Amino acid sequence: MLSIERKQAILNYVKNKKIASVAELSRHFNVHEVTIRRDLTTLENEKKLKRTHGGVMIEEKIISEPDFQKREEVQYEEKQRIAEYASSLIKDGDTIILDSGTTTGHIARSLTKRTKLTVITNDINVAAILRNTSIKVIVTGGVIYPETYMLNGMITEETLRNLHVHKAFVTTPAIDLEKGLMHYDEYLVPAKVQMLHSATEVFLVTDHTKFGRISLYKYADFSDITSIITGNELDTSLKDSFSEKGLIIHTV
Repeated sequence: MLSIERKQAILNYVKNKKIASVAELSRHFNVHEVTIRRDLTTLENEKKLKRTHGGVMIEEKIISEPDFQKREEVQYEEKQRIAEYASSLIKDGDTIILDSGTTTGHIARSLTKRTKLTVITNDINVAAILRNTSIKVIVTGGVIYPETYMLNGMITEETLRNLHVHKAFVTTPAIDLEKGLMHYDEYLVPAKVQMLHSATEVFLVTDHTKFGRISLYKYADFSDITSIITGNELDTSLKDSFSEKGLIIHTV
């Protein structure tokens, strides 16, 4: 394999796995680690990937997300598994926050038979799922985003600021190994931050595709969350890299 072909193959390999070690790439392409390191240096200088301790990763830049209906269909079964595990952490008598999102919508569905719970949400869809249950539902209020069913803005932030809950289940469009939790829209960040501050325990619920993504605005460090719940599709080496940051990651 020519050098230029190998570098493109390395890019394709890392794009698929999000992260890879030098030793792993050396075995996969059957070349010496020195050769791999030289290729990685070239690719990094071309800003096509990012070197990490002992390896390399792809950073996918996120500037927006698909509309709600499209996101609802993506990683559907994985989100169901995440929701089932998340709901198992919720005890009778708990007051919880469910952030706006498709994954938290699945959590809401998994709670419909439960009682003795209070759910606070900034998502009209989540509230609608729980409307005919025995659960007490509190909607934050705020400006509605019709394309996502989300409530946001000053009223949302003020409501969350005056609450304290047992557990918050939050979502994110991007998780970067070095920078933490990130978002593409500065107007959506303050409500996220208030959710983090309003809960004793904070669980990030997200499918595996959000790992290795970056966006414009950082809104939380990993120390701001209790743990992450994601699908077992998350690559083992990527999980290990995040775990080295002290993160507890539950793969389901």
